[in-house]
Amino acid sequence: MTTAMGVPPLDGGRAARWTLPEELSARVPAEQRGPGLDRDAVRLLVSHGTRVSHHTFAELPGRLRAGDLLVVNTSMTLAAAVDGSIGHARVVVHFSTRGDDGRWAVELREPDGRGTTRARGGGPAGTEVRLPGHVRLVLEEPLTGRSARLWWGRVSVADVPGLLRRHGRPIRYSYTERDQPLSAYRTVFALPSADGAGSAEMPSAARPFTARLVAELVSRGVQFAPVTLHTGVASAEAHEPPYPERFAVPETSARLINAARAGDGRVIGVGTTAVRAVESAAGPDGVVRGAEGWTGLVVTPERGVRVVDGLLTGLHEPQASHLLMLEAIAGREAVDRGYEEALRGRYLWHEFGDVHLLLPAEGRPDTLPAAQSAANPHTEDCHSNCR
Repeated sequence: MTTAMGVPPLDGGRAARWTLPEELSARVPAEQRGPGLDRDAVRLLVSHGTRVSHHTFAELPGRLRAGDLLVVNTSMTLAAAVDGSIGHARVVVHFSTRGDDGRWAVELREPDGRGTTRARGGGPAGTEVRLPGHVRLVLEEPLTGRSARLWWGRVSVADVPGLLRRHGRPIRYSYTERDQPLSAYRTVFALPSADGAGSAEMPSAARPFTARLVAELVSRGVQFAPVTLHTGVASAEAHEPPYPERFAVPETSARLINAARAGDGRVIGVGTTAVRAVESAAGPDGVVRGAEGWTGLVVTPERGVRVVDGLLTGLHEPQASHLLMLEAIAGREAVDRGYEEALRGRYLWHEFGDVHLLLPAEGRPDTLPAAQSAANPHTEDCHSNCR
């Protein structure tokens, strides 16, 4: 994709509905909060419509049933942050998305003195950024006419993935406590791409899965359908809707999804990226076909969903456009009720935080009314940042 990529601004009035206390940001991965913990040592909020229950992520197999199908994103997170300079000024370049013409969509940020970065204006056109290894990046034009945050830039070497491997590190925002190895930002489903492509930021909904948990799910009859969507940079400050991104839905995964829909299984997207990919491959009839390329799809309540019945996702900030997708799947009332419980229960936000499973409303006995769930021991902050 070589032209400016943009979608209309999305709001929905979320900022007035609730606020996120700073102390609820997950500052380190779950496995670093105490001895003997693994990635699945996070909490799981389950919404069946507006009925909410509280669990640990290790209990996920008991929340699903044989025949359910999880759609997972196999994109591998890149070391997409590289130090550079403009004249004598230090900058950090976040490499977001590679265009079809070889250019890269990038975000320039300033070091904040605490090991992370803060936003800065992009451009102007012609700005040259010096990168390690005598590499040059020249900014050419904004990604869209609506925002100056992301720019198309041309790099003086063709092997940008190699540059990232040699000199990059994972993108990290100020709510985290310290740098983490790249492995901390990759999920159990991540697979390398032949061309070195990947995600600028982790498709984090799948982070709590472990090989042991996947094996247990399979043994219970839950299936997995791999898809790929390479996520771009989502600035911590801007809360913009997603830009067009590269995706691929293999024909084998399309067949699995269609078979689950034809039977009694529920199709559950693991992360908003997986939903975006599979909904991009679905026709108006709801049939999924193998597809790949660019998707500019933004899932909103007005557009609705054609394929997925549920969503496993992290907790999103009140201004995040991702909440529109949640509402498209579960309805605004269910989303509001879930977030009310997440805030009351002191769940943790962001890529190392807790997760939310949204399923269709039904009268299952393991779904507790709000009054009962208030007494559930998992509502305690059992995996807090203090560990």
